Amino acid sequence: MERKVYEQMAQLDSRHWWFTARRRILDGVIERIVKPPRGARILELGAGTGHNLAMLSRFGEIEASELDPVARELASERLGRPVVEAALPDLSMFPAHSYDMIALLDVLEHVPDDKGSLAAIHERLKPDGALLLTVPINPWMWSAHDVAHHHHRRYRKGEIRKLALDTGYDIELLSPFNSLLFPPIALVRAIGKLTGKDDSDDAMPSPAINKALDLIFGLERSLIGRVPMPLGVSLVAVLRRPR
Repeated sequence: MERKVYEQMAQLDSRHWWFTARRRILDGVIERIVKPPRGARILELGAGTGHNLAMLSRFGEIEASELDPVARELASERLGRPVVEAALPDLSMFPAHSYDMIALLDVLEHVPDDKGSLAAIHERLKPDGALLLTVPINPWMWSAHDVAHHHHRRYRKGEIRKLALDTGYDIELLSPFNSLLFPPIALVRAIGKLTGKDDSDDAMPSPAINKALDLIFGLERSLIGRVPMPLGVSLVAVLRRPR
């Protein structure tokens, strides 16, 4: 991603509604569906500026990787120890069959070889270990936001299902999310394309709007995995390596 995007992320990720509500949602998915064992060994790949590390560390001993040097430095400061340089699908610096959970959160869309990356992650999981995966979905929603973040693609749900099965995972969860806000977000993206004002949408909204969006998005913490979510801006999956 562009340097300015990382700098903006580091400034906003503790306050912006998308980051704050998303962390609560993923915390719920880990707690209810992944269920890592006590003292779990956890790896986040593509940790960015490290905004998920505190949440993930609640469930075990956390390690992390990040390719971009600016983001890696910020993440290392947050983690309190060095974050490893790594670029998918090369995970040779991490031991095989060693992790109870690996988190790949809005990273796969940046990687040219997505199938090879999922296979490499599968090799690093312990038997019964889980991959927690999030990706953007709906190719028709492609916008300046995707360009600024250097995405290669937005997925379809069926594409993730096929990738998971082809690389040996059992699928425990495969659900759209950011569903409650899907209609206005989709409308804004569509209007932007029609008017030619298709700008990246990472700016911090006003405090009142930010709080409202955080509350609405955060409601999905108790819905995902319990209530079918037919549409969403993103997709969350829990993919399990068989015993």
